[in-house]
Amino acid sequence: MAMRPTDFGGAVAVDGYGPGFFRVGGEVFHGPVLVTDGGGQGWGGLDDTDALLALSGRVDVLFLGMGDQIAHPPRDLVEALEQAGVMVEAMASPTAARTYNVTLGEGRRVACALLPI
Repeated sequence: MAMRPTDFGGAVAVDGYGPGFFRVGGEVFHGPVLVTDGGGQGWGGLDDTDALLALSGRVDVLFLGMGDQIAHPPRDLVEALEQAGVMVEAMASPTAARTYNVTLGEGRRVACALLPI
């Protein structure tokens, strides 16, 4: 069976990651990164709630990568995002990046916020 590249319809996917960095649309980001269909941007981590709340109305689901292991995100952050209409799914950052890419490829309104591994 021939493998065909995923068509993201012009949206930007997570290309790769490693210790302390993420590659998004060919650009390398060191530290936490917020990724939407338009590309990646540096993110201030779990304390940077404004960047995540700004996703309200633009995305339905935020995949929250908690680093190399799954961890519970701060409850007040999750509640604030859900009140703003953004569902939060917390998981390890590699899993969040892959899940973001798959759902983005399905044409869904998603974003991911990733803490480095």
